[in-house]
Amino acid sequence: MTEKDQKEQILSALEMKSLVKQKVYDQTIEVFNLLKEILQEIKNEFNSEIQVKDARVGFEYKERSQFEIELKVAGDILIFSMHSNIFEFDREHNVWKLNYVKENSLYSFCGIINVYNFLSDSFKYNRLEDLGYLITRIFVNLEQHFFVEGKRQQEYLYNNFGKSILTKEILKDIILRIINYAIEFDLLVPPYDNVKIASVGQLNEKVEYHKLKTGKRLGFKFNSDDVS
Repeated sequence: MTEKDQKEQILSALEMKSLVKQKVYDQTIEVFNLLKEILQEIKNEFNSEIQVKDARVGFEYKERSQFEIELKVAGDILIFSMHSNIFEFDREHNVWKLNYVKENSLYSFCGIINVYNFLSDSFKYNRLEDLGYLITRIFVNLEQHFFVEGKRQQEYLYNNFGKSILTKEILKDIILRIINYAIEFDLLVPPYDNVKIASVGQLNEKVEYHKLKTGKRLGFKFNSDDVS
């Protein structure tokens, strides 16, 4: 292969991948904007139907930045974070087993929306050591086909990739499952041995800011155990 041929091959591949990645970004930002719309609708819908007359029990919506939005659900905060970059899967990933991707590898490029679950008090009291957990990842490709990794998302795993478009109805269903999971994902007492020793500094911080490390499940390691 001549130097000219190599240069043309590089330019062709570069242009193709760049166009695909831009298209994936456009599709992902479209989904993220739809997500904003749905979260605001959910906030209004649930707040109008909640029977408990307590300001601490309810939904609050906030846009933290261009790529990050927050839904407060009583004592929980769900943060939906869209990554600005586009990703491809490693060769061991299950997505490569799908005929949809085998037929065109460019379909494997995806944007990602991560969903994290934190305690609202972690932000209220500025407890910087507190833990949050990734509970869902939503992947979107250039055709707005999608799949979901995470807790209680069985209907939206790899077998839908290449078959289903991420519509408003599907996205709302995914969000409601996420909210339900977060509500049921309770704060557990940490093991005694994990907290039996504390420094003077930690206790001083605790008195001033309630900063002993807190998370819904201290020591819990997220595993996509619903993913085959």
